[in-house]
Amino acid sequence: GLFLWQLKNTGIRQIPCQFGHLCRVANDRLITFQYFNFLKRMYVTQYNRDLSQRAKPKSDSVASPFRDLQQLDQEKKVMYKIRPISPVPQPLSETSSRIELKEMKSAAETEDSVTPVRAESKEDRQWKEMKLRLDDLPGILARLSKIKLTALVVSTASAGFAMAPVPFDLTCFLLASLGTGLASCAANSINQFFEVPFDSNMNRTKNRPLVRGQISPLLAVCFAASCGVPGIALLTLGVNPLTGALGAFNIFLYTCCYTPMKRMSIANTWVGAVVGAIPPVMGWTAATGSLDAGALLLGGILYSWQFPHFNALSWGLREDYSRGGYCMMSVTHPGLCRRVALRHCLALIGLSTVAPVLDITTWTFPIISLPINLYISYLGFRFYRDADRSSSRKLFFCSLWHLPMLLLVMFSCKKSFLEKEDKGDVLGGNHGRAMEIRLP
Repeated sequence: GLFLWQLKNTGIRQIPCQFGHLCRVANDRLITFQYFNFLKRMYVTQYNRDLSQRAKPKSDSVASPFRDLQQLDQEKKVMYKIRPISPVPQPLSETSSRIELKEMKSAAETEDSVTPVRAESKEDRQWKEMKLRLDDLPGILARLSKIKLTALVVSTASAGFAMAPVPFDLTCFLLASLGTGLASCAANSINQFFEVPFDSNMNRTKNRPLVRGQISPLLAVCFAASCGVPGIALLTLGVNPLTGALGAFNIFLYTCCYTPMKRMSIANTWVGAVVGAIPPVMGWTAATGSLDAGALLLGGILYSWQFPHFNALSWGLREDYSRGGYCMMSVTHPGLCRRVALRHCLALIGLSTVAPVLDITTWTFPIISLPINLYISYLGFRFYRDADRSSSRKLFFCSLWHLPMLLLVMFSCKKSFLEKEDKGDVLGGNHGRAMEIRLP
């Protein structure tokens, strides 16, 4: 009992000393904060109240078994033969002295040539600052904004504008196309800004400008802001507030919902399909100023088309998506990926049939569009049955020409504005006649 009482008293006395010692160690070794410098991509830390920059050099290559032999060969090139001096001094001739001078010069030149090579090899192992040329800036910004995807977005918005049952207004069409393109550039730039560490692990995206360090993240954010703010302002003030609200909502949905969901849940594919379905709706609202059944039908066609298009594309990129840490149907739920692609291929047939019912096109549209819809459905069935790269590639390349062909056929079968006016006048005239008959 006395022993335990003594141990307890000594332990209680030593607790404040141990706590003070731990606090001193923590203050000496703990890194208090980290600050990310966007301009130079370096981490600045505070260690013992002194600022220091840490730049991680590139790892040295694995030494080959022939490295020693190569070094010996280089050393042999540097070495030159030294003739022994005879004990008896003899006068040297002019020719022998010239030969020795040439040998010494050649040896000195080889030494000078070897040392910069070694110095350059050491410099190559370190990180180098990439300089941005103004001539390369337009191409870099085009790749940052995904110019091909932006062109597809603008074309679908133009199709929605052209399908609207109103007279064509060229000024409004140009303003809507320009504003939609700027909004798409902003959304794509912000998407690449957030996905730099994940894109660096994928072969498909490892050459993007931010991953390679061709431009700074600050420049990318400034470019996104310079595109997004004028684009939304142009849609709101130059077209109508409804189209501007849809553009702003689409940027928010793409950057703040779809982008983080790609690493969390397979529901990102459905959210991304909604993002792709909004541009034709924006074109319709830019022309009419209201959300009608035709706008929802166009959005539904774009919504269903994206599933065979993207699911077939992601099937061949499963390894890349796994390395990047993205949660895609093709990686986690391959059976669901194939079923959803086939399901929405068949949905395109039904949506094409609904168009004349809603008085958007004539009845020739579902008949003319039936062959191309049946063909993409057949390739969707092949993809569902075979589940290989060949069937997925065929479905993907079919989707590239299927959408413009379907929209072109839909535009050619569109009901003209004059026909709808005549139909409305006829209905109004019949209604007036009925009222006249009823009156005494």
